[in-house]
Amino acid sequence: MGRVKLSVNVDHVATVREARKTNEPDPVAAAFLVELAGADGITIHLREDRRHISDRDLRLLRQTVKLELNLEMASTVEMVGIALQERPDQVTLVPEKRQEITTEGGLDVEGNFQQIAEVIRTLHRDGVPVSLFIDPDENQIKAAKDVGAHAVELHTGEYANAKGAARAAQLARVTRGAQLADQLHLLPRVGHGLTYQNVRDLVAIPEVREASIGHSIVSRAVLVGMEQAVREMIRLLER
Repeated sequence: MGRVKLSVNVDHVATVREARKTNEPDPVAAAFLVELAGADGITIHLREDRRHISDRDLRLLRQTVKLELNLEMASTVEMVGIALQERPDQVTLVPEKRQEITTEGGLDVEGNFQQIAEVIRTLHRDGVPVSLFIDPDENQIKAAKDVGAHAVELHTGEYANAKGAARAAQLARVTRGAQLADQLHLLPRVGHGLTYQNVRDLVAIPEVREASIGHSIVSRAVLVGMEQAVREMIRLLER
């Protein structure tokens, strides 16, 4: 039955680098190891405050990585201009608050419909596909279809943080979201808070096509190396 595709987020390689404001470890070098390990894509989030990934990282990754390069970004004029210049294989629009440690929830497509629609139209005119990072909510998924996205990444943070019956309820919510997205011909992806311990239940959802995982893989890589960490995750994504 194949496996769920894996896009590895290398942001936290850059986080370690920025802790000392030096030039190592290099997320570009990490991306080469991710590629050698057999992953399907590289994800980076170029934040407005440049707290980890830099413009230099995006530029070099675009020039060197052969895997699908997914650029997570806020739907701002600055970021749209950068995306049009660097031409990633895909843009994923995400909400962004400067004070947050990590992305705290999905994009409110319903509440920002016209603005997001204009960003998507601008990127599509230049041939850049757009995915939306959203909560597994029926209205948000339908809005993502109406606004012109080609894919959705369903926010799995609440699933990852829940326990017991609450986790089962969140898994059911993600399952319904993936089924609806698939019915609407939106490519269903999952991401946020996914680990070696909790990803298997999501792999069992037939409609899920791809997972975006970063922190857990980079954390494991500190102990066993990037290639092994990626290969271990890939094995868990087998159906």
